[in-house]
Amino acid sequence: MNHPNDLKYTKEHEWVKIQNNSVTVGITDFAQGELGDIIFIELPKEGESFNAGEIFGTIEAVKTVSDLYMPLSGKIIEVNTSINDNPEFVNEDPYEKGWMIKIEISSDDSSLLLDSESYINLIQ
Repeated sequence: MNHPNDLKYTKEHEWVKIQNNSVTVGITDFAQGELGDIIFIELPKEGESFNAGEIFGTIEAVKTVSDLYMPLSGKIIEVNTSINDNPEFVNEDPYEKGWMIKIEISSDDSSLLLDSESYINLIQ
């Protein structure tokens, strides 16, 4: 399983790539593996704001539907619309083609995030 060291993680299985005030979010390799074949993803619209821990969307696999949780408080500045037509990108490449949203953080809650070692310990 792939869990890059340069990312942060949530206990709800989202990954976070922090670049200055912009944050890219997706689900982890572990999460996509547990879900199985992803068939539909519902994401928010650009401009919507969420607090850390709030549900920002859902992901539907063949056997289940799961909520997506906002890892940090902020406003949606970009949505990966290519996964609407190609939800398999999340299974095939969750850290690149399968990213979901980009946010502009409104407060730095990053101390609540896990590093890759802590996340791996969580899922084992």
